[in-house]
Amino acid sequence: MPVRIGLIGKTNTGKTTFFNAATLQYAEVSTYPFTTKQPNYGTTYTITPCVCREFNVQDSPRNSLCIEGYRHIPVELIDLPGLIKGAWAGKGLGNQFLSVAAQADALIHVVDASGSVDEEGRITDMGVGNPLADFYDIQEELVMWLMRLIDRQDEKIIRNLKAGKALPEAMEDVLRGVKISAANVVTALRLSGLENKDFENWTMLDDKKFAETLLSVAKPMVVLANKMDLETAASNFETLRENLTNYIVIPASAEAELALRRAVQKGYIKYIPGMEEFRIINEERLTPEQRKALEFIESRVLGEYMRTGVQFAINVVVFKLLGMGVVYPVSDPAKLSDRSGNVLPDAYLMPPNSTVRDLARTIHSELEKGLLYAIDVRTGLRLPGDYKLKDRDILSIVSATRRAV
Repeated sequence: MPVRIGLIGKTNTGKTTFFNAATLQYAEVSTYPFTTKQPNYGTTYTITPCVCREFNVQDSPRNSLCIEGYRHIPVELIDLPGLIKGAWAGKGLGNQFLSVAAQADALIHVVDASGSVDEEGRITDMGVGNPLADFYDIQEELVMWLMRLIDRQDEKIIRNLKAGKALPEAMEDVLRGVKISAANVVTALRLSGLENKDFENWTMLDDKKFAETLLSVAKPMVVLANKMDLETAASNFETLRENLTNYIVIPASAEAELALRRAVQKGYIKYIPGMEEFRIINEERLTPEQRKALEFIESRVLGEYMRTGVQFAINVVVFKLLGMGVVYPVSDPAKLSDRSGNVLPDAYLMPPNSTVRDLARTIHSELEKGLLYAIDVRTGLRLPGDYKLKDRDILSIVSATRRAV
């Protein structure tokens, strides 16, 4: 299953513009609240330097793309209905949002750094809104949702405990559907100081502290300070960064990224997502308005922040928050190819502490069943099934069911 990233935030913060910029879809964008009534699903890419550069080969990717030496690996992006206060209790489109947020491996919390959104998510004058308060409002909704979810399952958790299960396993039984594992619970219990306190004696303050901690562990998050191209954004960005010290706060302009990506589609410019510059291919094809818009992006966005922030946010989520590594399985170690001759055909995102066995299972269950060992292409060494994968590993898996992959 691909990595899933959820976009959350109040209405009118630019979530859907981010989604369209990252996926090149055409989800509806407008200024009235709750334009996104159902979640939008799309494919975007996380980008990393490809090992083709190291080996000086021309690769032929199958499950990903390689553009000018950078491997683009697909991940799933979910644009969720905007939140308002009381969403956890069903206000607005809260129930829809929270059920979808549960599917995400990590979250990008989009706030309007220009302060152009009021408390209810309506467009207001620049600088009137409070991005920091907006962030805390949404965080409170997430915590209340998780608290309520655990509270509703109290009796089942207690039954599991009385049946002999440890608390992490007892909780995993009721939280597995929202992608929360026993390992997440173990970490949250330790960080919240509740690992030695009887669950049945937890207070409401304990419940909230645990939910806050579990949320940060199971649904890691970056904060995207959007609309940085607007005049009032710079001071709000500093406020966000100074106060949200436990989060990575990324300056961004989703509108600028979308404009650049659409210009690429039309053949006006050359631009690779995440890069610090673009190049106009044909000046004559641009209207004066289009040229002015590109000049604005070049000076006000790329000139100030080096990037639009959209691709950077996706990369930070995948590689820093989730700690993913990229592994390249091949069949022929000498040619770096699969059985059909495709060079470096596949790139897999693997979670931290993944092993050769995990990689074999990801490729095909039959491959795992007959796993013998893997060959490290760089060193020629045989690696056992419990060898922990490293980022940029190139491996040939040898199996009794399929001799090499």
